[in-house]
Amino acid sequence: MSRRSGILEFAVLGLLRESPMHGYELRKRLNTSLGVFRAFSYGTLYPCLKTLLANGWLIEEPGNTSEDALAAPLAGRRAKIVYRLTAEGKEHFEQLLSQTGPDAYEDETFAARFAFFGQTSRDVRMRVLEGRRSRLEERLEKMRASLARTRERLDDYTLELQRHGMESVEREVRWLNELIESERAGRDLKGSATGEPAQQDTTSGTTGGLPRTGDDPRPDTPDDTAT
Repeated sequence: MSRRSGILEFAVLGLLRESPMHGYELRKRLNTSLGVFRAFSYGTLYPCLKTLLANGWLIEEPGNTSEDALAAPLAGRRAKIVYRLTAEGKEHFEQLLSQTGPDAYEDETFAARFAFFGQTSRDVRMRVLEGRRSRLEERLEKMRASLARTRERLDDYTLELQRHGMESVEREVRWLNELIESERAGRDLKGSATGEPAQQDTTSGTTGGLPRTGDDPRPDTPDDTAT
């Protein structure tokens, strides 16, 4: 399994742990709430769902809302399918949440992990944050060394681009320092002192505290599939 597909499976399990969803609802949440998936192909979601179903981590249920019941006969198609997390799926997701290895520090993996920090224990959050900070500090050191070696050979625009990249990494390191300080002080993102996982809003179109990089240019369109 590729890293990209692994991240997608993790995100799908995390969203379905919050509540059962139609395929279209899942696509929209992945696309708007988790910024890392803004560019993902819709065609990759359904193979992912099939894999999770085959593993016994999800089950399919018929939609039971009044809207579905009315829309299906009028449109000449069956009601949308709802995907629900099984007990095995919840257990598997909790195992994934507890992992703090090097993969958790990579750009796309960290963004997905951070989006579900509200469901993650404080000690795991700390290890992931500190690992991410260490990874970025190493990257920043390499960028500075590279810039020092090549500064005289770069034109002004290329030099400015490299400086911009360094500043972006420096900003994230500062942001991580603030988060780590809050975790050590026993505060969640809203400033309350508690030992429980931070309760973050994952339904309002935010990325769980991650910087936004612009709105998704694709309009939301009705789902014409059975899922």
